[in-house]
Amino acid sequence: MPRPSIGDQELALLHYLAEHEPASVGEVAAGFGEARGLARSTVLTMMERLRAKGYLKRRQAQGVYRYSTATGPGEAMRRAVGQFVENTLSGSVSPFVAWMAERGQVSDAELAELQALVAKLQSGRRER
Repeated sequence: MPRPSIGDQELALLHYLAEHEPASVGEVAAGFGEARGLARSTVLTMMERLRAKGYLKRRQAQGVYRYSTATGPGEAMRRAVGQFVENTLSGSVSPFVAWMAERGQVSDAELAELQALVAKLQSGRRER
């Protein structure tokens, strides 16, 4: 069964936690929440929602729950991009690629990554 979708703020929290895991709610509230104006209770709610959706796991250590990612933020990002393409772009990546070309702000590393992805797509088509 696919995991439920997550929002931008939840995705940002996953990225933060991936870099600081395992972490308590208090640590995440201080390091992530304060900079965004989020109360500790809001951070706790977000973390528990992510846990319920299967993106976070927690362990009790010395009377405090410590949270870590159940999946990497990369999987969550891929899922979010997939939902954006399906729901907003009607399944077509062409508008996104056109936007990238018009924007013209693609680094050399990003361009190399895109070229590698295109080569992978072409290779997959040849194998069919």
